[in-house]
Amino acid sequence: MNRVRALCTAAVLACAGPVMADTASHNASAEAFLMMAHADKIGTPVYMQVQQMFAQRFEQSGAPESKKATLETYQAKANAELDKAIGWNQVKPDMIKLYTDNFREQELKDLVKFYKSPLGQKVLNTMPKVTQQSVELSQKHLEPAVPAVNKLLADMTAEVTPPKAAEPAKDAPKKK
Repeated sequence: MNRVRALCTAAVLACAGPVMADTASHNASAEAFLMMAHADKIGTPVYMQVQQMFAQRFEQSGAPESKKATLETYQAKANAELDKAIGWNQVKPDMIKLYTDNFREQELKDLVKFYKSPLGQKVLNTMPKVTQQSVELSQKHLEPAVPAVNKLLADMTAEVTPPKAAEPAKDAPKKK
């Protein structure tokens, strides 16, 4: 019986070894792609917004310039909290899983190869600006529709909201 168990264990380990190696290789390919795509900087805008929020609050409070060190201390504490929540070391395992779930290992290797090319480098360097400009363009085209959509929203709300029961006038005598 022990011999059968040992053979079964050996067979499972023999099969699992290549799978574990494939998983590690696939994960490494995903991480290489993520680093090439600067995914480790994905949280940077959040950090910048929080820093700006603290700076604005500091300014609005009318704090004297002599308290600037206090602002910087709180900004550092906020960064530490953000690191715990969205720092690269926190999100990297989930990001790797996301990419390994959606891309085969060879596809990730091909993406890395592409992003190392001159065109790939241009895409990496240009896409943030193009994306921002696309958002601005969409907002510009959306602006004229906002008043009409808001009116439709108000009209729908008025149509579906049940009328309130008439409240007795404050001066009206109370029934006994």
